[in-house]
Amino acid sequence: MITTSNLSKTYKDKKVLNIANLDIPKGQSFGLVGNNGAGKTTYFSLLLDLIQPTTGHIENNGVLVHESEDWKPFTSAFIDETFLIGYLTPEEYFYFIGELRGQNKADVDALIAQFSDFFHDEILNQKKYLRDLSKGNQKKVGIVAALIGNPEVIILDEPFANLDPTTQIRLKQIIKNLAEKQGITVLISSHDLLHVTDVCERIVVLEKGEIIKDLATSTETLKELEAHFAGPELA
Repeated sequence: MITTSNLSKTYKDKKVLNIANLDIPKGQSFGLVGNNGAGKTTYFSLLLDLIQPTTGHIENNGVLVHESEDWKPFTSAFIDETFLIGYLTPEEYFYFIGELRGQNKADVDALIAQFSDFFHDEILNQKKYLRDLSKGNQKKVGIVAALIGNPEVIILDEPFANLDPTTQIRLKQIIKNLAEKQGITVLISSHDLLHVTDVCERIVVLEKGEIIKDLATSTETLKELEAHFAGPELA
C-alpha cells in the first residue's frame, strides 16, 4: 500500500530523515515511535506532501506522493490543530470535510452519530467555534473528521496526547476496528509506548532519522521498547 524508497530530507546540510526502504501493507496498523527530533513528523509530512523530499520518494497505492495528488481522495490525516478551521463550529467543519470527500449531510450525520460516547457531550450542539475548544476536544474533532469519506489510509500524529483516560481507551477501540474489521491502513506516531503497542500490529523505531528497529508486536514488545529507550544505564 505504502512504499518508501531511498527517502531522505536534509535541512541546511543536516539530514533529518534517511529511510532506504519501508513497506506498509494494506490494512496494517503501523506505529512510528522515537524521541523528539527522531524524524516521525518529518516522515508524515513527506507522506502528506507537506514538504518535498531531498532524495527518493513515497508511493501511496502506486501514486508518487510528491508528483501527483491522486492519493488524496483515499488518504486522510490529522496531525495537529492547524488542520482545523478555527472559525467553524465542529458541525460546520464536519460538513465541510464531508463535502470535500463527496459525502452529503446525511452521510456525515450517520458517521458522527457513531462517536457520541467519544465526544462526551462536549463537541456537538455546543455553539462553540473550534478555536474555543480545549486541545483535547479539538483533537477529537480532527480524528473523527479524518474518518469521513471512507478513506483507505488514515494518518494520526500523537493521537492520544491531551485526551483523558476514558477517551484514550475509546480511541484505541476505534483504531483497532479500523484496521482489523475495516481493512484500513492506519499509521500512528506516538510517544506513548503502552498505547502504541496496544493498537499497532507493527512498530518501527526511528532514531536520528533512521530506522533502528522494525518489530511485529508481541507480548514482549513493550518491554523491548522500554529497555531501548531507557538506555544501557537504566536497563
